Amino acid sequence: MTAARPEPTPGAKMQYLIQRRPTVSREALIAHWFANHMPGVIARNASARAGGRPHASRYVASLFQPEGEGRQVWDGVAQLWYGAPLPRPAAASGVTPYDTFQQMVEPYWPWATQEWVFVDGALPLDPPTLNAPFPCTRNGFLKQVSLVPAKPGADMAAFFDHWLDVHGPNVEETMVKVGGFRYAVSLSLDLEHAPYAGMAELYFPDRAAQAAFWDILKPDGFQQWADEARTLRYRCETEMVGVEAPARR
Repeated sequence: MTAARPEPTPGAKMQYLIQRRPTVSREALIAHWFANHMPGVIARNASARAGGRPHASRYVASLFQPEGEGRQVWDGVAQLWYGAPLPRPAAASGVTPYDTFQQMVEPYWPWATQEWVFVDGALPLDPPTLNAPFPCTRNGFLKQVSLVPAKPGADMAAFFDHWLDVHGPNVEETMVKVGGFRYAVSLSLDLEHAPYAGMAELYFPDRAAQAAFWDILKPDGFQQWADEARTLRYRCETEMVGVEAPARR
């Protein structure tokens, strides 16, 4: 691959992988996430910004589609972009719930990552005008989220260099061929506490484009470090947006 890696997104992308409790339906999770949790996060973020404290410039939550029978490992992920990584807390969020959403999910930890955007296509955002603009939703795309662990004993520096210098450009080239319009890679900053080495987010116009991507993607040696057997892939057709600059009308 000849394309150079892009410049990283400034700051840190804090990720929170969410798993609902066994007795909670996906529909209940979504309702309480959107209605009872996101407004509180938005309000606390606005207060932090007004007080000159660390605050997020973006806040997006992705809802993973059910895949097959049984309970999947993750139901979604919340992502917040900060100027710097947040310190690791002494306890996971939700151990002592402060809203109904946290009562419905397993306790969750922050995952600090650095983001690189290889294909920077625009995402739709048209907040409502008859209600509060945020939180709102966006859809009209198919997003694939890949959670990638490293093989035991992998050289992480070599793994990350390969991901950014070889695999990333390979995926970028393939995305362009099939009409994929956004591709971002987030790599772990704190490997001691990270649940995965990194995350890849690929946005397609539809499932046909996603299928075409996998049909023509060429091997590039990524599996020398990435543990394919433990990699998790999810589809997302709706994002919930809490903090983001609206598109110009």
